[in-house]
Amino acid sequence: MWFKNLQLYRLATPFELSADQLAERLGQHPFRPCGNLDASSRGWIPPTGGEGGPLVRRVGGRLMMALRTEDKLLPASVVRRVVAERVAELEQQHGSKPGGKRKREIRDQVIDELLPRAFTRLRTAFAYIDPAAGWLMVDAATPKRAEEMTALLLTDVDGLQLRPPGVNESPAVLMTEWLNSGEAPAGFTLDTECELASPEDGGAVVRCSRQNLEADEIRMHVTAGKRAVKLAMTWADRISFVLTEQLDIKRLGFLDILQEEAADSGGDGGEEQFDADFAIVGGELARFIPALLDALGGEAAEPV
Repeated sequence: MWFKNLQLYRLATPFELSADQLAERLGQHPFRPCGNLDASSRGWIPPTGGEGGPLVRRVGGRLMMALRTEDKLLPASVVRRVVAERVAELEQQHGSKPGGKRKREIRDQVIDELLPRAFTRLRTAFAYIDPAAGWLMVDAATPKRAEEMTALLLTDVDGLQLRPPGVNESPAVLMTEWLNSGEAPAGFTLDTECELASPEDGGAVVRCSRQNLEADEIRMHVTAGKRAVKLAMTWADRISFVLTEQLDIKRLGFLDILQEEAADSGGDGGEEQFDADFAIVGGELARFIPALLDALGGEAAEPV
């Protein structure tokens, strides 16, 4: 359950549902495995993974939920090959190629035949609502992936309104300034990874890994006009992360001191360990996110 990435959403209105009330709403779309002719399925599962458990786990006032997604893996190349074989058979039988409409019908028939035999891939994504702080935190690497979670959540919870947060300064401009000066903002340290890009379309991109970001060669790229679009940093010796110019937080890492705290307070494992992990993740992110937004010039006022 330790979050690996982070997409942030502001709650546009106060969130007043209890854990039981939220679980009731999510119960409208519980996860069900794909049927024979389903290409995918999506629904809510108990965050702790237990069968028949509640769909919402409340710890420290925060509400955790989990979305299970099942996708049928049906390679397009396989579909094209089988369709081509069927088209060739019809051409041989009738002496002419089937038209476009008939080809589409053949393709649909092939997919229906292959889906029941396709392999499946399961994914579980976690998110939690922090009503007191006014955040929805989604463990997703990209907004598109997070949308799988938020779209269903907005369907199930009437009146819920979400918006991405804004900041008063450009992350790309500030990250570039930090690299140029060799100094991170207060409370943060530069790690050993960054990506710099020329601002023009199709411009040069430089990716640095295991690199001293205070080195002269990094500043040379900045002086040449490149700007930082990704930057690895650590906050308070507790959380490591990669920040992007779009305000995505990737490769989130809770460092050893936090892992040890969770192990010491997790009891016999199972739900107790889940609650201990969740308490630490929620508590740390509640301090980390405001510090990061402050470093980016503060959170922008809500658009009118």
